[in-house]
Amino acid sequence: MKALLITGPVGVGKTAVAEAVGDRLAGAGVPHAVIDLDWLSACWPPPADDPFHFELQLRNLEAVVRNYVEAGVQRIVLAGVVESREDRARYASVIGGRLNVCRLKADLPVIRERLARRHHGEADLRWHVERAEELEQLYASSWVEDYVVPAEQPVTEVAQDVISWWLVVERSPVT
Repeated sequence: MKALLITGPVGVGKTAVAEAVGDRLAGAGVPHAVIDLDWLSACWPPPADDPFHFELQLRNLEAVVRNYVEAGVQRIVLAGVVESREDRARYASVIGGRLNVCRLKADLPVIRERLARRHHGEADLRWHVERAEELEQLYASSWVEDYVVPAEQPVTEVAQDVISWWLVVERSPVT
């Protein structure tokens, strides 16, 4: 199994790019699945010690990937936030194959603008903007990714860049 996890701060376009990568794979006849990791942990309330339901997300991901593999999927494209090398290793373990990670990057004013289009309540928008800023700071030092792709151009162009880099990284030795 080969998998790609597209990560980055909230509002950078992870899900839209993952869907566009999936469209490209479908166009090439590659059996694949696209999974938005947020949906695998979308329940309330979260446990006090796991505010983003990471443990639940991993359990659900393991079951979903197993089902997709049994259905003949050869590639998995994930969209979600990965905060540390340890978390990356846990995703790879659940996938049971090679996991490459692409981090999408956009300037914070661009991210704020995108977030403002989808979050209309002031408190909700503020939380998402603060989370995006927090993740950008985290990514500056965590090095969770194999490569970074600018995400300010149209989604189809970003997806093509993601795929191009994925092909390069996939051919490199496993780290």
